[in-house]
Amino acid sequence: MRISDRFSIATSALRDNRRRTLMSVLGISIGIIAVIIVGTISKGGNFLIFSELETFGLKSVWIYRDYNEKDPNQRQRKGSGISKHDYQLLTQNCCRALQRISPIVNLRQDNIIHASNHYSNAEIMGIDTSFIQIANEHLLKGRAFRKQDVKSRRGFAVIGLTSAKDLFGSNENSHSIIGKQFSIGRHKVIVIGVLKEKNREFLSSIGSAGNDVNNRILLPYTFVQKINANQSIDYLRAQAVSRDQADLAASQIIRFLSHLNAKKYNYKKQTMASYSKTAEKILANVSLIGLIAASVSLLVGGMGIMNMMSTSVLERTREIGLRKAIGASQLDILLQFLMEAVFISIIGGILGMLLGYAGSIALAKMIGFPAAPAINTVLLALSVSILLGIVSGYFPARKAARKAPVEALRYE
Repeated sequence: MRISDRFSIATSALRDNRRRTLMSVLGISIGIIAVIIVGTISKGGNFLIFSELETFGLKSVWIYRDYNEKDPNQRQRKGSGISKHDYQLLTQNCCRALQRISPIVNLRQDNIIHASNHYSNAEIMGIDTSFIQIANEHLLKGRAFRKQDVKSRRGFAVIGLTSAKDLFGSNENSHSIIGKQFSIGRHKVIVIGVLKEKNREFLSSIGSAGNDVNNRILLPYTFVQKINANQSIDYLRAQAVSRDQADLAASQIIRFLSHLNAKKYNYKKQTMASYSKTAEKILANVSLIGLIAASVSLLVGGMGIMNMMSTSVLERTREIGLRKAIGASQLDILLQFLMEAVFISIIGGILGMLLGYAGSIALAKMIGFPAAPAINTVLLALSVSILLGIVSGYFPARKAARKAPVEALRYE
């Protein structure tokens, strides 16, 4: 039998059972739509979370003194275990896996931050010139600190947008803020830069973002040390040469500090890479669960095809007997019914792919995710639908092909 004849017979048979065909097509389509939508949500979730994690700097490393030391001799020692001298040696000759490093100095006293009649509760951080790159910060207006600013302990500030609005009013634009003064206690500070806004809404909603990242005032760490009247550094913020070497960079810094301080202090580390890996693992598991759940509906669609084809074989028993009596082989019968099942799965797959793609774009625009599902998810869903059609149609088709002509012609 020619392929065109098989095609004609298959389409005719499907037209004769329009309602049953439509239900089978819808079953496959709904399964495909579910898989594509879940794939889009998974991709969007990854985009959303990692776009916010990037605001920390994905190669970032934090080094602190470990205050939970069990040894009382070490626990009772005062200080952070990191001095200005330690930091200077770290910048000169430390670690191959380290790209940049900055000290972080917190303000010791509860100084009032104000400008005229405006007040702020911003977090104050003393930093070095490399912090902007380490923390993946970007300037909206003005400039960052220069080495001379840090060396001269100048009262310059780079501030976040929330801090700017609190101190100078919401009507002020970022350009007009440059050069304005505010006070930290009795110390006058001049604004030289305004940071671009960072979005951590999702991380904030699950309690993982800390304080408002836009409510910060960055100062030269030497200026904060002058206010504190000491040379102490609270912790170090560093950047590894790559995400893969973040843990190595942290270990090298700790080893260097331990050697400098004759093991008087213990240190602990945190890396953004470890948080990223944890997030990737959680998201992968969630995506897998979602795809498994969506695949159940696809499996149900496949069972619908099998049920339809079994019913079709039963109803067309006499037709099968007649065709075999006039010379049709088992392969002819098998291919004929298999073609009908594959047609249903292809039509359902294409329809589901188009509707799923359109639904994904609509969902993406509504939620703010990337605007299209992953192409590999779409192709996988379509391939699975065709495979389901073949598998679901094979067994009823084989049953039809094996019927004896005489028994089939006698069937009532």
